[in-house]
Amino acid sequence: MAKVAAVANQKGGVAKTTTVQSLGVALAQAGKRVLLVDLDPQACLTFSLGFDPDGLDGSLHDVLAHRAKVADVTRDVAGVGGLRVVPATIDLAGAEVHLLTKTGREHVLARALQPVLGDYDVVLIDCPPSLGVLTINGLTAAEGVLVPLQCEALSHRGVGQLLETVDDVRMFANADLVVLGVVATMFDGRTRHARQVLQEVVTRYGLVVLDPPVPKSVRFAEAPGEGRSILQHAPTSAGADAYRALARQVGDLLAAV
Repeated sequence: MAKVAAVANQKGGVAKTTTVQSLGVALAQAGKRVLLVDLDPQACLTFSLGFDPDGLDGSLHDVLAHRAKVADVTRDVAGVGGLRVVPATIDLAGAEVHLLTKTGREHVLARALQPVLGDYDVVLIDCPPSLGVLTINGLTAAEGVLVPLQCEALSHRGVGQLLETVDDVRMFANADLVVLGVVATMFDGRTRHARQVLQEVVTRYGLVVLDPPVPKSVRFAEAPGEGRSILQHAPTSAGADAYRALARQVGDLLAAV
C-alpha cells in the first residue's frame, strides 16, 4: 500500500514542483512505483513532466468533479519507468470553487486515491501555493508533509501559517498527519544568511531540516523546458545528487509513519 506525502508551502517560487518531480524521478529510478499528483491549477508539474496541459482530454479536475476515476486520467511519464502522474489543467481552479459547496470537501482527493494506493509504493502530491481547499485536500490525503523552503529572509514567514493549517487538518480531517521535515532549496552555502534562515526554522518551529540542502543551480531552470527533471537533464550535477539523497531519506521517513 502506497505511502502518501504532500509537498506544501503557500509561498510560491520555493521549488515545490521541482521537489515533487525530482523526488519522484529519484524514487522511480531506485525501483519504487511512484504516482505524482498535480494539485495546482497552474499545472507546472504536468508541464515539467512533458505534457501540454491545454491538450489533455482528462485531468484531476475530472476526478474531483466525479466525472472520472484516478486510473482513467493517470499518464505514464516518458523516460522514467515506474513513474506516473495524475495531471492538472487550469480547469482545476473551477474544481476548487465546486468543492467549497460540498459536504466532506476535505476528503474528496483521499477518497479518489484510495482505489489505486495498492498499485504504488509512494504517492507525492504537489500542492498549490495557497492554503485553500485544494491544499487542504492534499494534506488530508497524506500521511506526511514536506515543506520546501527557499533560504532567504522572508521565505520562512509563511511556515508558521502552514503549520497552523496542518494543526487544523489534524483536528478536523487527518489526525495522523505528520510534518516530515523541511527541504532547503536554492541553497547557497557560501552565505551565512542562508544558514541563519535554516537555523531560525529549527529554533522557532522545531522542524527537522532534511540533509543535504539543494544547491542553487541554473540546471533547475533549464530542465522543465525539456519536460525532464534535473536527474535526467544533468544527472551528475550536485542538484541531482542532492535529490537522490533526499529521496532515500524521504522513503525512510514515510516508511516510519
